[in-house]
Amino acid sequence: MTTPAAATSIRHQIVVEAPIERAFSVFTTGFGSFKPPEHNILGVDIAETIFEPRVGGHVYDRGVDGSECRWARVLAYEPPNRVVISWDISPQWQLETDIEKTSEVDVRFIAEAPNRTRVELEHRNLDRHGNGWDAVRDGVDGAAGWPLYLRRFAGVVAK
Repeated sequence: MTTPAAATSIRHQIVVEAPIERAFSVFTTGFGSFKPPEHNILGVDIAETIFEPRVGGHVYDRGVDGSECRWARVLAYEPPNRVVISWDISPQWQLETDIEKTSEVDVRFIAEAPNRTRVELEHRNLDRHGNGWDAVRDGVDGAAGWPLYLRRFAGVVAK
């Protein structure tokens, strides 16, 4: 049985009052400024979240003890229009090391005016996570998932 594509992806968007270059920069290199610190699969508090701005880079959390959790890979980096990262977190909310069991987050930045940017986020291929993938979908689609990240992102961009 094939799962319909719509059920294996979620989409959210937000409009921010900022030039496209600023929106892209805050979302990528400033990712740690809006990522909730409680979204953490390290065994210690997060000291910082790093987004390596290049294809082949990673998004990772560094703990206060120096430990690291590389929870995403940068798959596409096209400033200021688009970035795609993997989602290397399993349905058990642990690091997924099998890249065949990871999904993708495609974020597009569209200039609506010189100081207004629409950010469209699609988290797709969620079924790749295997058993329990629907819990991943529900989590990233829920109030504490991408909607929270986008609201926090808009707040940082507005500063």
